[in-house]
Amino acid sequence: MAYDAPIDEIEFSLKAVAGLDQLAGLPGLEAYDDDLVRPILEEAAKLARDILAPLNPVGDSQGARLGDDGVISPDGFKAAYAAFRDAGWMGIAAPEVWGGQGLPRTLALGVMEMFHSANMAFGLCPMLSYGAIEALQAHGTDDQKRIYLPKLVAGEWTGTMNLTEPQAGSDVGALSTKAVPDADGSYAITGQKIYITWGDHDLTDNIIHLVLARLPGAPAGSRGISLFLVPKFLVNDDGSLGARNGVRCIGLEKKIGIHASPTCVMEYTGAKGWLIGEANKGLACMFTMMNSARLNVGLEGVAVGEAAYQAAFNFAQERKQGKVDGVAGPAPILHHADVRRTLITMRARVAAARAICHACGVSADLAHASDVPSVRAAAKAREDLLTPIAKAWSTDMGVDVASLGVQVHGGMGFMNETLAAQLYRDARIAPIYEGTNGIQAIDLVGRKLAGNGGASMRAMLAEVDDTVRMARTTNDPQFVQLAERLWAGSKALGEATDWMLTAMKAEEQDKALAGATAYLALAGDVIGGHLLARAALAARSGEANFRARQMALAGFFAETSLASAPGRVPGIIEGGERFLANSRALFGIG
Repeated sequence: MAYDAPIDEIEFSLKAVAGLDQLAGLPGLEAYDDDLVRPILEEAAKLARDILAPLNPVGDSQGARLGDDGVISPDGFKAAYAAFRDAGWMGIAAPEVWGGQGLPRTLALGVMEMFHSANMAFGLCPMLSYGAIEALQAHGTDDQKRIYLPKLVAGEWTGTMNLTEPQAGSDVGALSTKAVPDADGSYAITGQKIYITWGDHDLTDNIIHLVLARLPGAPAGSRGISLFLVPKFLVNDDGSLGARNGVRCIGLEKKIGIHASPTCVMEYTGAKGWLIGEANKGLACMFTMMNSARLNVGLEGVAVGEAAYQAAFNFAQERKQGKVDGVAGPAPILHHADVRRTLITMRARVAAARAICHACGVSADLAHASDVPSVRAAAKAREDLLTPIAKAWSTDMGVDVASLGVQVHGGMGFMNETLAAQLYRDARIAPIYEGTNGIQAIDLVGRKLAGNGGASMRAMLAEVDDTVRMARTTNDPQFVQLAERLWAGSKALGEATDWMLTAMKAEEQDKALAGATAYLALAGDVIGGHLLARAALAARSGEANFRARQMALAGFFAETSLASAPGRVPGIIEGGERFLANSRALFGIG
């Protein structure tokens, strides 16, 4: 697999669009310097290009497999992980006190995009560890941090998230795994978890599982869930590994994609674990990890979309078919207008999703690190608003763009051994991971929008309108046209937002929720168009070719995605009512 990280685009998105420079000098981020960004991205690009990308087809064809002593990774993955670990990538955004580099989480997003583009199945392993580190930092005891964080931050151990059970998928409150107190202050964990990403492997000598379970007499539903730390191997007082714990992988799921990433059925049989946070408050602790994962899964959509675009662009330059004026003999299909339109559709949507994820990341960093309370509060509201959009819009985009990549390849793309086919298969899990995209849409309208009376979305729309004014004042015809499309999109999203807020208050919540997915899609289009316009504005003082590329992406997105925004509002407002009026008869529900 040939993959060249788009370093210029990632750096530009981080700095000029998302505003990474706002984080310089903040408490806990004193190690960050703007001059570090480029060298870090360049080093990550080497690992992605030279080590991870060549292993991508190997992992797809071999897959992870279950042996007598546990899960065996595909050829080359253990050495690749050692290279990842030894270079310190696991600790890039962790505090220096635990051995990390103390850099922004947003910068880690730029790094992880490259790893996911090169090899999404590999990237899932450190992605889960990032979340475990954040959860322990926020909710672990001093002893838990002292024992486990240095090893996790160094990448010597990895972390997992154990929520789902056979009878409890997205309804986490239905889980039945039990945690019985032991005399030594630990708990005996018994139950079965399914769909556990990298739940077992041979890349490291220990795995730290974060497991949701119920204490005896706990309240029913999600109010009675606690979070426990359960290591694969127990850890002695001196930090050395002790006996094998009562947890093992008893099966691997056979999936349509990400074959190298072991998706495990985990069995806990009286496994020794320790409570993280307060009893019966485990879901709140787990959401620290889950919110981290949701943004990182959104970034997977960006990464796979970028890889699909690169593969399609390379193929379009090589594949010759048809006649074109000025080209002797069969012409590369890149010369055909429809192929170029497909490619710019892919590239513009990837750029928009990348900007959304980076903007969400900067908000998360500000919410955590700013020493100004009002800045922290505003940043937290923005992070909360953007997280479901970053996750759902970006992963839907990743699937759509990977599908377009198959289309550019034609019949070759439908062959299972091609990269285009693998990327399409790999991408399909991301809209399901970490809360399906329907759940993200419900979260957006039910919590993030209605929770503060629409204040966070109105603040977002005010920024969109600022971008409209900035574009208009250039007096450049291209920017003026871009401004008109963005203004119409902003008004459409504002109208849909007002209706959503009213419907949520007027006991018409079913109508609002029926239109939630369409509302999230519109929000992603408008915010993505706004950020692409900001990118084009920021590029005006740059090199001519780069400036032209940014304008091309923003302009095309405006004339396609944004141009359709006003016509989508009736589908959000009226579509739910029509659906609810007739769906019971359609589906035979009494």
